[in-house]
Amino acid sequence: MKKQWLQLAFFNLFLVAFIGVVLRYKIAFSLPWIDQKHLLHGHSHFAFTGWVTHLLFVLLVAELANAKGNQVYKEYSYLINANLLSAYGMLFSFPIQGYGPISIGFSTLSILISYVFARKYWKDLNNHSLGIASILAFKFSLLANIISSLGTFALAWMMATKNLHQNWYLASVYFFLHFQYNGWFFFAIMGLLFGKVENLEGLALPLKKIVLLFGLTCIPAYFLSALWLPIPIWAYCIVVIAALVQVWALVLVLKTILQFKDLMKPIFANGSIWLFQLAGLAFIIKTLLQLGSTIPSLSQLAFGFRPIVIGYLHLVLLGFVSIFLIAFTWSQHFLQTHLPLSKAIGIFVFGIIINETLLMIQGIAALNYWSIPMIDMALLIAAIILFTGIAYINLCVRRSSIRE
Repeated sequence: MKKQWLQLAFFNLFLVAFIGVVLRYKIAFSLPWIDQKHLLHGHSHFAFTGWVTHLLFVLLVAELANAKGNQVYKEYSYLINANLLSAYGMLFSFPIQGYGPISIGFSTLSILISYVFARKYWKDLNNHSLGIASILAFKFSLLANIISSLGTFALAWMMATKNLHQNWYLASVYFFLHFQYNGWFFFAIMGLLFGKVENLEGLALPLKKIVLLFGLTCIPAYFLSALWLPIPIWAYCIVVIAALVQVWALVLVLKTILQFKDLMKPIFANGSIWLFQLAGLAFIIKTLLQLGSTIPSLSQLAFGFRPIVIGYLHLVLLGFVSIFLIAFTWSQHFLQTHLPLSKAIGIFVFGIIINETLLMIQGIAALNYWSIPMIDMALLIAAIILFTGIAYINLCVRRSSIRE
């Protein structure tokens, strides 16, 4: 793996955390010269493209390099570098103009890059020696990334034409988020994880079944985020079935891990096991929350209160996706294991736990129309802890040797 790509991934997470501190500071105090909404757009787009997508691109290419050799990095370098260009373009243009010609241009560029990456990687997968479960997961992830772009194009069209309708705007946002979070991010993570263990005896079939269950329910599960819209009863029944099937798939995941844990454990560095466990806990909570959202009254309440939505999004992006990616890069020895790195990751995870706890309290309070004293200040402190942790991680990554 190219050292600078991994360093840039963690530097980009550092920038995401810094902007998070600025956003929290503006809520707690005042920064009149910053447009909160515009900066939030830059923050979210850069988190998706500069942190998660960049690192997923790098890790997926590393999977190919294990089979085909390091020349694969050169074949994909133009796509990875172009994705970084689009990410930095959105980072600087969104805070200045919001949805404007330049920011939409960079956003469109990132989408086109994802199309090219999907096509190239799909072809390489067909000639790759990975097992069927991980290949299926990777292909589902590539398809979901492409599908998610429909939400982005819908948003861009509404913003450009000033033809905004609240329901369609929210439906487009949740469409994009669903196929990023529960599609592109989730299936890529599944492919990375399953690719390391599916060659163990007896694992191929259950892992393939798990991938198919999640894959076939991905599209109907979108409507879990849109139950506040008027949908026919037959569509609601399909959504409920999809949520139940995903819980069934989760049970199969847990059963498989418990059954084969002694065989799996040596594959991953022992120091990273607790991170995988935390990421798994976040995924369990996320799946159960999705099942709970099938109750229409709860769904309308949840999506009607911003703190609950923000808490859920951070649970998935930080608690599940980010912790897993850090655990995976650590477990596969892309990062050198030492005490300072362990401490840095511990601070970062502590910040995530504090942040999620506070957001949960804020969400419950919002449901009951309670006011929590100093909650904005507490969330700012949590953001600073997160920032401190990732800054420390960056320092460790800079000083560490990285497996090429």
